[in-house]
Amino acid sequence: MPPTIREELAADAPAIEATTVAAFLDAAHTSHTEQHIVNALRHSGALTISLVAELDGVLVGHVALSPVSISDGSTHWFGLGPISVLPAYQGHGVGSALMAAALLALRQHTAQGCVVLGDPGYYGRFGFRAAPDLVLPGVPPEYFQALHLGTATARGIVSYHPAFEVTS
Repeated sequence: MPPTIREELAADAPAIEATTVAAFLDAAHTSHTEQHIVNALRHSGALTISLVAELDGVLVGHVALSPVSISDGSTHWFGLGPISVLPAYQGHGVGSALMAAALLALRQHTAQGCVVLGDPGYYGRFGFRAAPDLVLPGVPPEYFQALHLGTATARGIVSYHPAFEVTS
């Protein structure tokens, strides 16, 4: 049964935080600050798109999208992440459903593109590719990927919202 995907409600914040903590608890490449990032994005008004996945009324996943800056001045670019799925539901299509809904929402926002830092094998399924013209300093280029959604091209150094620098 596919999950129901909807926009977050204010009452979802505690469940989103718990889902994010659980999703990244045993992850290999994490600083375990993902829940703080989502909260900081929300509190700063930079959480442009925030979608949750529900199964039988239980929140089992979340995806966040926020604006990024590109040194060439390109606009309408977003960063995807964190994306979180409760461990018991990973590998059952919840993340894919969140990704599809997130990309549709970006297209409806007339986004020019989206970047993500993550596994090329996973995000490549959704059209993300390493983009040599877009750089996230300090990150191996194969793990920093982009998906062009509009006609405008972008090139330069990408900066995420300052919320991504929170530690608690």
